[in-house]
Amino acid sequence: MSEREPCLVVAYGHEPDGERVLLVAADLAAMIGARLHVVHVVDLRDYPADPDASDWEERAGGQVAEHRRRVDALLDAREPPPSRAQEVRRGDPVAEIAAVAGEQGAFMIVVGSRGEGVGAALSRLVDPSVSHGLIRRQHRPVLVVPPA
Repeated sequence: MSEREPCLVVAYGHEPDGERVLLVAADLAAMIGARLHVVHVVDLRDYPADPDASDWEERAGGQVAEHRRRVDALLDAREPPPSRAQEVRRGDPVAEIAAVAGEQGAFMIVVGSRGEGVGAALSRLVDPSVSHGLIRRQHRPVLVVPPA
């Protein structure tokens, strides 16, 4: 049996309830004595609208840095602050989150949901559901935090 602290991977992104997902994961980690491994998978929302802008890459880097600062601020406000690491990946969100979970030996993945209804269904046509993709491709539990 490993002496490593159990790991819980949490995906932090642009969904409206991203902060809520992070805090649910932090509460769960505190209850079970696990460390958090926060993953942000870069997508088009991390880039400015104009790809011809001279500072396009720099502005994207600034957006990713802001994600990191926001995660730190939210988790540092917890008592006690959870043990954690943060990581930024590029690629397919389902594949990247699953890869991090495998690399970290995570016992669970925590992700958000866009919810149900016509709007969410239309959104899934353009941007496939990460939670559904993880549930289909994972052997480990996936906790899906519903919208508030």
